[in-house]
Amino acid sequence: MNKPFLLKPAAKDYLWGGNRLNEEFAKDIEVSPLAETWECSTHPDGLSTVASGSYKGDTLLCVLASHPEYMGTHPLETYAECSEGQLPVLIKFIDANKDLSVQVHPTDEYADIRENGQLGKTEMWYVLDAKKDSNLIYGLKHKSSRQDIENALDGDNLEKYLQKVHIEKNDVFMINAGTIHAIGAGALIAEIQENSNLTYRLYDYNRVDKNGNKRELHISKALDVAILDSMKEPKQPMRVLHYQQGLARELLNRCKYFEVYRMIVNTERRQVVKFKSDELSFRVLLCVNGCGTISFDNELLNVYKGDCIFVPANSVEMQLHGQMQFLDVRG
Repeated sequence: MNKPFLLKPAAKDYLWGGNRLNEEFAKDIEVSPLAETWECSTHPDGLSTVASGSYKGDTLLCVLASHPEYMGTHPLETYAECSEGQLPVLIKFIDANKDLSVQVHPTDEYADIRENGQLGKTEMWYVLDAKKDSNLIYGLKHKSSRQDIENALDGDNLEKYLQKVHIEKNDVFMINAGTIHAIGAGALIAEIQENSNLTYRLYDYNRVDKNGNKRELHISKALDVAILDSMKEPKQPMRVLHYQQGLARELLNRCKYFEVYRMIVNTERRQVVKFKSDELSFRVLLCVNGCGTISFDNELLNVYKGDCIFVPANSVEMQLHGQMQFLDVRG
């Protein structure tokens, strides 16, 4: 039977990042600022590696290329890229110490034609923490034309067109491809997305990098794919916790790309929660709070806030023990 294993992330030092992922999640990564950690990634721009078990030290991409059955039957049927070891999803932590650029991601169809067969990017954000005044940008306030936005960019007044939404801890947002968006300063986010690194920057507040250079913008492509109609302010979906002994679960999001649940484990001294994957899909357990253990086949994984565990399809049965909160992701 297939066994779970811990993952070690790739790190990104984008200029808007902070230090919370090292300070609060004990990442111990010598990168500053530490903007993102790609916790579960087979993308060539940031490969995660295996941190426990018999594959320790190998990239996740290498393991899945050798064992495509670990992905399950559903991803293999849906995504041709999976046959080369590519997962359909990419999972990150994001520390926005400063505002991210205003950006937009392409659809699968646009990316396939214009970006050499790559996937587009639809994503989900789960807010781990946010300052009192933290916001995100979500679409436009009013329907606009391409010329309106181009004029606003030329006049450096794009911000008056952008819809800002207040965010709080435990909020969930679905960002479909084509949505103009940005994470605001003070937000700590877990992101589940398509396996893509295609970002078209529309506006970056005229910032410069450590070398004094402005970051590249992609205005033409961004406006090719951007939704320029007004967008309703996103409302938090109705969420229902389902309880059983030692465990509570709720669905955060279900779309054609992934399913995400929040799973709260709270066991007593002699109590455990049993968990396993089926043959349809892998699972990824992203620990967003607490600590505990995962045991299976006389093996034991110690799990802490910030850890990411890959659970192959058709896994052994595991026993979860402790006080932990996970995002449980399925392809």
